[in-house]
Amino acid sequence: MGTETVADERLAQRLAELRLERGWTLDELARRADVSRSTLSRVERAEVSPTAALLGRLCGAYGRTMSRLLAEVESGPVPLLRAEEQQVWRDEATGFVRRSVSPPHGSLHAEIIEGRLPAGADIAYDRPVLPGLEHHLWLFEGELELTLDGQAHRLAPGDCLRYTSTTCRFRSLGPGEARYALVVVEP
Repeated sequence: MGTETVADERLAQRLAELRLERGWTLDELARRADVSRSTLSRVERAEVSPTAALLGRLCGAYGRTMSRLLAEVESGPVPLLRAEEQQVWRDEATGFVRRSVSPPHGSLHAEIIEGRLPAGADIAYDRPVLPGLEHHLWLFEGELELTLDGQAHRLAPGDCLRYTSTTCRFRSLGPGEARYALVVVEP
């Protein structure tokens, strides 16, 4: 069994645990996250790996960041996290690659994420994960259009965009991938 399969199974188990902790049925979660019951069932059984957009909806329903959710399926955090030990998650549907460089930990409120979005890829998050969640996106390579509440911001390498949790859409404008660091600070 490969690492990604084990990680997918842990994620599926954690998602099912979160739903049961709240006493929600699949139907209730489907209503809260606006995702079909059958999709949720398949995700919780690790039959399919969730997309970034689907995880965003589930995180919104559960009131936690994606990084916190992904950190919950990992063993306890350590102070030094070597590059080869950092959790990498891939959205096969979009090609989005997300590396948890500095995952959330205990009483700390910030985390660092590296994102890589192939040229032409487009990911929309239609609801905030947590109200007041602070973001600092620093673009290293490529061109990225980040639309926040309908307002588009075009970023070039070196640009930094600061914003609070809101609906957002990431679109890599090409010609190469957009690579960026995202610092997320919980309220």
